Amino acid sequence: MGITGAGKDTVLREMLKSGAFHNLITTVTRPPRYNNGVLEQDGVDYHFISDDEAVKLLEAGEYVEASLVHGRVYGVTADEIRRAHDNGKAAIADVDVQGVAKYKKVSDSVTAIFLVPPSYAEWRRRVRHRYASDEEFLEDWPNRRQSAVVELERALATPYYHFVINDELSETVHACTQIAYRRDEFVRKDDEVRLRTRDLLDALLEEIRREEQ
Repeated sequence: MGITGAGKDTVLREMLKSGAFHNLITTVTRPPRYNNGVLEQDGVDYHFISDDEAVKLLEAGEYVEASLVHGRVYGVTADEIRRAHDNGKAAIADVDVQGVAKYKKVSDSVTAIFLVPPSYAEWRRRVRHRYASDEEFLEDWPNRRQSAVVELERALATPYYHFVINDELSETVHACTQIAYRRDEFVRKDDEVRLRTRDLLDALLEEIRREEQ
């Protein structure tokens, strides 16, 4: 996981190219939607099921984690984990801090990686790039910034996160892959990156304080 603009989707896609990982596909109780003119595909973007099917899975304890979002059930089933296991691959997913906590309750062997932009200035540039105009960016920026503060504070207060600075993509992918298979060897490096992550959080908080004065 990581704050918006940290590069989660890009890193995940690159890791999947190695063939060593299985992307956990979420099961949802809604019909496919169009994204940028392309209809979502069952088994690729999501697993689409009915409400009744979801109830049966919930009653049978077949969800590893599940949430109710706007009246729809979103979650990852045990079958999805089995697919990764049967194919001899490590399961990976892009989730939020709450999702990570749910996975850790299921198994302590879950490895949590938090991606961090290389600097505050670079992070702001990446987020700005997502908007069509400065006006749209500045309107939404306080919300993005506050969400990042909450996520960074939670992650820094949690001992099981491995922090990775996403500067050079190939190096980031390599680091995430190594952590996934040899997480215990990265404790000292984690300490260094945690300090840089704290610097990013401090920069965000300082900007908020200046604006409130």
